[in-house]
Amino acid sequence: MRRLNFDTEEMELDGEGKYLTKAAEKIIKEYGLRLTKESKQKVLYYLRKSSLGLGKLDPLMRDPNIEDISCDGAGVPLFLYHRKYGSLRSNIKFNEEDELSSFIYRLAQKCGKHISIAEPMLDATMPDGSRIQMTLSDEITTKGSTFTIRKFKDDPFSPPDLFEYNTMSSEMIAYLWIAVENGINTLFAGGTASGKTTALNAISLFIPAESKIVSIEETREINLPHTNWIPGVARTGFGGGVVVDDKVQGEIDMYDLMKAALRQRPEYILVGEIRGKEAYVLFQAMATGHATYSTVHADSAQSLIHRLEGKPINIPRVMLQSLDVICLHIITKVKNNRARRCKQVVEIIDIDPTTKEILTNEVFRWDPIQDEFIYSGKSYILERIRSEKDLTREEMTNEIKNRQQVIEWMNANNIRQFREVANIVTRYAENPQDILKNIEPKDIKSIKNI
Repeated sequence: MRRLNFDTEEMELDGEGKYLTKAAEKIIKEYGLRLTKESKQKVLYYLRKSSLGLGKLDPLMRDPNIEDISCDGAGVPLFLYHRKYGSLRSNIKFNEEDELSSFIYRLAQKCGKHISIAEPMLDATMPDGSRIQMTLSDEITTKGSTFTIRKFKDDPFSPPDLFEYNTMSSEMIAYLWIAVENGINTLFAGGTASGKTTALNAISLFIPAESKIVSIEETREINLPHTNWIPGVARTGFGGGVVVDDKVQGEIDMYDLMKAALRQRPEYILVGEIRGKEAYVLFQAMATGHATYSTVHADSAQSLIHRLEGKPINIPRVMLQSLDVICLHIITKVKNNRARRCKQVVEIIDIDPTTKEILTNEVFRWDPIQDEFIYSGKSYILERIRSEKDLTREEMTNEIKNRQQVIEWMNANNIRQFREVANIVTRYAENPQDILKNIEPKDIKSIKNI
């Protein structure tokens, strides 16, 4: 068999895909192989898939409807989570542990990370932005090597997508638009895969275009079109196991990034997920006037408060007053189909001076029977913004309605790409009528009073 040797300098100039195609075509010509155009395309497809892609995983990674890919060990079929059909067993598997271990090493290399028997567990971000968790051999997983990939869209969800999939109503999105524009601190809470980070990323498109943003994550998920944005990602240590101050030498964790972010004078701070001591710095940032947005695992406003106050986060109750809004997300069944919904939007009002209990106001709630969102009739946040902006109640109501119209108009006209949406948001901030003049009655489903 002819070996395919690589000229690295030429490959860098041409790019991997083009170089591989040229090399394969050269070999086909040298051997005098008579291939039809279709056969040649098949050869090149499998060559690219095995050399540049992810082999048998490649078709799954290219399918936009597959959210998760799980390998539980050698000889076990891969399991998938499909956007429409839920959990599925595939006909793809790694037959031998050697084959699977080799693939795990390759995955780690593609992520620019290292995995070994000495360090057999790895969390990483793949080149396309997907999150992956890997284990090697049977050191910690008795069935052998495993991996789980959580795929994310190349083009992240935008506010019109949240409306289209009924994750939120246009009223709720308009409310959050005004809240984000005015620096209202918000946490997106919910269970695993409930859409917390998706909602955080989508709603962050409402951040004013020129504002300075710093994001902090363990693995990169947030994707924004803003130019004045510093994305920070935590780093594992490289000190060969040497521990200094409870950390592996060279490790940069979320707490370090959070402290550094405050020195960068951001107007908005986005944290992928809070679950440790970095939360204390986050709430200090809230208290000192930085608009902050993050996600957290919790299934109700009360359980969120208990989690923030308990170990290891330990936020004093008095500091919780800095938080303004909680959006609670769930994954549920609607007409036998899996769906994500914003179950509740709750405002933190104050602390009762007598009982020391946190006072909250439910602004929106999801009705699971009708699958619709209900406005409670009162928002302290909108009242605060109205007062600060010196607006009448009628002017605030009209502003909400106008933004609802913009959301529904973008959805009706398939304006969903996140950069396009950000451009519309910026244009609306500069001149609302420039956008509103394009809206026709057919674009609006239902605008309710708020």
